[in-house]
Amino acid sequence: MTGAAGSVADSTGNWVDTLAPSWSRPYLRLARLDRPIGSWLLLLPCWWSAALAAVAAPARLPDVLHLVLFFIGAFAMRGAGCTWNDIVDRDLDASVERTRSRPIPSGQVSVTQATAFLVLQALVGLAVLLSFNGFTIALGIASLAIVAIYPFMKRITYWPQIVLGLAFSWGALMGWAAWFGSLDAAPVLLYAGSISWVIGYDTIYAHQDREDDALIGIKSTALLFGPRTKPMLALFYSDAVVLIAVAGFLAGGGVLFALGLAAFACHLVWQIVRLDTADPANCLAVFKSNRDAGLILFAGLVLNAALRAGA
Repeated sequence: MTGAAGSVADSTGNWVDTLAPSWSRPYLRLARLDRPIGSWLLLLPCWWSAALAAVAAPARLPDVLHLVLFFIGAFAMRGAGCTWNDIVDRDLDASVERTRSRPIPSGQVSVTQATAFLVLQALVGLAVLLSFNGFTIALGIASLAIVAIYPFMKRITYWPQIVLGLAFSWGALMGWAAWFGSLDAAPVLLYAGSISWVIGYDTIYAHQDREDDALIGIKSTALLFGPRTKPMLALFYSDAVVLIAVAGFLAGGGVLFALGLAAFACHLVWQIVRLDTADPANCLAVFKSNRDAGLILFAGLVLNAALRAGA
């Protein structure tokens, strides 16, 4: 293992390794605060939905308080989800080169300590959720069932990425619900589009562990697609763009939304062209670039809201 003592194999040289107090590092790694990309990917559908609601309202900007609450909630609940995943997968993680240095299989944190930390993060998420209206609170609670079953899916299906998509895209419903206290066709289509996006980018991520997963019997779309990965990515990314386009135009999106969506689509095409599934470092870099893709789409929605409200 490289990097600082106790560091995770695929995450070294970050602020947790260099700046955080030594006692806190295993917990920060459990929450993946050394690798915040997952929190961003959980956050972005929330922000898309909040901006889509502003377009539909119409309002000059998304609700800034909602954006801040979603930011806090996404980091807290992604940390809780990763901690739960590590508790469930501790034996599997010990068998995979990239994950055997995680805090639980490496002995840095006990299961009891990890469970207590999970509860603490969940309470932060609950405090954020209770800041919203009753419909949004109920909607947020409903997502917990999907989060709970996700770690087990890779044992029984080659499509665990679908379940991850259901969980990571839930925010596409939440931003709209927080504004209007209800749902409509636009956020549901945004949710469906986000699911396709998640299936695509998590397939890229799963290619890092393809060989180890095959050896220990873990299933993924990376193994299922194999040499057909790029055509399948093109299919899911195309679905994402089409569904998000319909959602945006139903909500009143115009030229600036279309330009943002076009830039988002170009980024997804660039990912497919650049991807080398035989190179784990390349897979990780392409996967991480989805934060930028998501921010581009968010920017298009925000600019469209400002233009529409000012017209």
